[in-house]
Amino acid sequence: MNIRNTLQEIAALPADSPMGMPGAFYTSQDQFDHEARTVLRTGWHCLGRLDEIPEPGDYFTVQLLNEPLLIVRDDDGRVRVLANVCRHRGMPLAEGRGNSKRFVCSYHAWSYGRDGALLKAPRMKNAGFNVKACKLPEHNVQLWNGFIYVNLSADAVPFEHPELDALLTPYETKDFRLVHVAVEHWQTNWKCLVENFMEGYHLSVVHPQTLHGYTPSGLSRKLVAGDGYTSYAANYPDSIAPRGDGAPGLSDAERKRSSLFAKFPTQVASQAASLLVSLSIFPVNANLIQVKWTMSTYRNDLDDDTIQQRIALWEEVNREDREKLERMQVALHSAHAAEGPLAEDDYEGTIRDFQIWLAQEDMRVGAS
Repeated sequence: MNIRNTLQEIAALPADSPMGMPGAFYTSQDQFDHEARTVLRTGWHCLGRLDEIPEPGDYFTVQLLNEPLLIVRDDDGRVRVLANVCRHRGMPLAEGRGNSKRFVCSYHAWSYGRDGALLKAPRMKNAGFNVKACKLPEHNVQLWNGFIYVNLSADAVPFEHPELDALLTPYETKDFRLVHVAVEHWQTNWKCLVENFMEGYHLSVVHPQTLHGYTPSGLSRKLVAGDGYTSYAANYPDSIAPRGDGAPGLSDAERKRSSLFAKFPTQVASQAASLLVSLSIFPVNANLIQVKWTMSTYRNDLDDDTIQQRIALWEEVNREDREKLERMQVALHSAHAAEGPLAEDDYEGTIRDFQIWLAQEDMRVGAS
């Protein structure tokens, strides 16, 4: 089977006859390696929230594909994404998160400033040694709605999503404050989590106690989509009160729904009046991902007890999704995991949006 040809064929199907991709699309390591060289390497990836590093010297680290990254706020308040690799012998310079005036290599004590410049290299007295040539490499960064994004390609073009901006502007997404960060490993393919999070078809079935009561599948409605993103509304029943006031400019309809969006390739998020939950997906291999999820609240809308309740709720929601996806990942290896029909636009049209984007990106960067 030529998976790339199958993707092009399925993405070209009529809008009223959508199909899902076969299992090999999610289980083949060759396909994953191709994605790592193309759509993942050239895509904009969400690393977390801006207020994870509010002060100069604040930092956290992540691994994106084969690149260890050091995300730091420098002395001028600028957010930088540096290569977390010492220029001497390749040792990682930092791990986890914290605050540091400088980053000192644990191997030979080379030290770097918050801007990545080499400050000190003990006993390096060779005439050909050039301190200025040993600055840490830096990756392209874009800040959007309070999120930090990186692109590993040197030729990256900044993204613009005016329709998605218009959808999120009333919520004042950039002003939400971080209250929780967690990192987990899921035994599933990265595309499976994107597709799962972005369709309302499963809500009432997979989450009967946690989500069905206020976001039943039957009230899901597709919202805006474009080059690099898609979205849908998980609407609340009339009998359910809004779950927080949120920003003053929100309409009644916006207060009575969760607006879920995907920023391709690897971010999915749920924006509600008072609560913002974002999942950043870090693909490891065809069958494994690291998931970093953050929860933020609108200013001081929610008290501490309510925040703890929402964290517990989302921990359970994520557990329910993870359990299903890990079971499905095993079955997707079957020779009988063939293409299957997708539901109508309001329920799985977002999956079709993802397919079309993947097909277009594969043609654009996969042929080069």
